[in-house]
Amino acid sequence: MTHRLSLDEVEQLSYRMLVASGASAQQAEPTARSIREAEAEGIRTVGLGYLPTYCDHVACGKVDGHAVPTLTQPRSGTVVVNAALGFAHPAYELGEAALVAAARENGIGVLVVQHSYSAGVLGWFVERLARQGLVALMFANSSATMAPHGGRRPFFGTNPIAWAAPRAHGVPVVADLSSSAVAWVAVNAAAQRGEPIPLGPGELPNRLALPEFSESTLRRMRAVELAKLTCLSVRCDLQPLGKILCSLNFVARSFGVVIVGLSDAPPVIFVVPLDDLSGATRH
Repeated sequence: MTHRLSLDEVEQLSYRMLVASGASAQQAEPTARSIREAEAEGIRTVGLGYLPTYCDHVACGKVDGHAVPTLTQPRSGTVVVNAALGFAHPAYELGEAALVAAARENGIGVLVVQHSYSAGVLGWFVERLARQGLVALMFANSSATMAPHGGRRPFFGTNPIAWAAPRAHGVPVVADLSSSAVAWVAVNAAAQRGEPIPLGPGELPNRLALPEFSESTLRRMRAVELAKLTCLSVRCDLQPLGKILCSLNFVARSFGVVIVGLSDAPPVIFVVPLDDLSGATRH
């Protein structure tokens, strides 16, 4: 029998499971809200689909369920939050107000989240900022699952990148994408359901049947638009590194398996107040 959950029930269930797995309320509440909002947007692979992984990783210590994030502001336009190897969402929420204030004061601001677990849906972060009148651009690292154009060995993560901009009327414009032809979470979800896995446009065969789907195939996911988008992968990898001194993708720990050992793949967010863009007009 199928039971349809309301969004409130999704959030409550997520919170209870995270706490039961060993997370504090400070860590569980923002993370549960992010799962609710992913479900509301129809992004189930990183909504309830990720909840068991989050819980497993809290239980095994891959994410510190009792981490207490701290905030510093070394420059007027730079906000740094140390997530202390906890979830990214409570760390971000700690720094959001300071980031918005810094951007309005300086014309541009950057939020650096150090030592955090996977950020999940990057659109969750940038849309919040766009609703406050900011143009936001976000990068995050991930573990190596994709070979560069011309290569065979996994070197890049699917490297999430997202941006958002406010509009005069209606909801913000949000783009949230990976640099692989098929995002890792979509590939993993299809494998769990026993469904065929779509490949990128122009590739043959158009779909890869699951019996032929091997770990080596997974780890040779090709960059979107080949050589040009390999450059985007490099950009996504280096942008967080240059600001945070975090792990490059090819040495980062995998998020997809339960392995004891803390994850460290923090995001970076750049924001500009739309009103500060000379001649900018909202549509």
